Amino acid sequence: MLSANERRDFIYRHIHENQIAYYDELASLMNVSHMTIRRDATLLEREGKVLRVNGGVRLSEFLHQELPWQEKSYLNHKIKKELGQCAMRRIAEGTIIYLDAGTTTFEIACCIPANFRLTVVTNDFSITQLLMNNPAIDLFHVGGRVDKRNYSCVGLSAANFIKALNIDLAFLSASSWDLKHGISTPYEGKAEVKQTVISVANRSILISDSSKYGKYGFYSVCPLSTVDEIITDSVSKECKQTLSNLSSPKVTFVDIL
Repeated sequence: MLSANERRDFIYRHIHENQIAYYDELASLMNVSHMTIRRDATLLEREGKVLRVNGGVRLSEFLHQELPWQEKSYLNHKIKKELGQCAMRRIAEGTIIYLDAGTTTFEIACCIPANFRLTVVTNDFSITQLLMNNPAIDLFHVGGRVDKRNYSCVGLSAANFIKALNIDLAFLSASSWDLKHGISTPYEGKAEVKQTVISVANRSILISDSSKYGKYGFYSVCPLSTVDEIITDSVSKECKQTLSNLSSPKVTFVDIL
C-alpha cells in the first residue's frame, strides 16, 4: 500500500507521461478508492501542480517543479532518441559544444561516435559519466552547486565557469517553453546557467519534446527568438500549428513513426 505522498508522486508522474489521468484509472492502478484519489487530486491542485477536469486531472500550465532526472528519463524516450539523432547531424567534428543538463541532451551524447573528435562542455553528471571513457572527446564539467534531483550543477559558480569559454554550438534543454513565455524554468539557478550559455555560444539550439510546449516556469530564460533553432517533435498539434509559420527561429519538427 502506497503512502499519501507516494500516491501523489505517482499521480504527478503519470500525468507527465499521459498528459491527463482519470480517477477510475488511477484508483485501479493504485488499488485505492475513488474518494482517496479525489482527495489526492484536490491537494495537488492546491499546490498548483494539476488542474481538475471532468473525471480526472491534467498538468497545470504553470510548472512548479520538474520530475527527478531518473523519472524523466523514462518519459517519451523514443521521441528523445529521435531528437538526439537529429541534433547530432548539426555537430561538426573538431568543434566545441555545450550539452545542457537533461534527458534529451543525454540522448545527443549517446549518439556521439567513439572516434568523433569533439570538445564537450556540460553541467550534467550523467552526460559526463557517459562520455568519460570516450578518448576522442575533450570533456569539461562546469562544477558548482549540485542539483541532486537533476544530476547537474547550477547557479552562479557554474555560470561563472561558462563565462570564460567560447562555445561553437550549445544545445539547451527545457521543461517548459512556449511562444508567449519563451524558455522558462521553475529554478533560478538553472535560468542563470542557460542565459550564460546563450551569451557565450556562437549558435544555440533548443531541443525539447513537444509535451513540454505550453508550460511555463517562474523564472524566464529568454524569448524563443533568442535561440537560432528549435528541434522538437510533431506529436503536439498545438505546438506544430503555433510554430510552423515562425520566421525566427528556425523550427525543425521530427516526425515520430
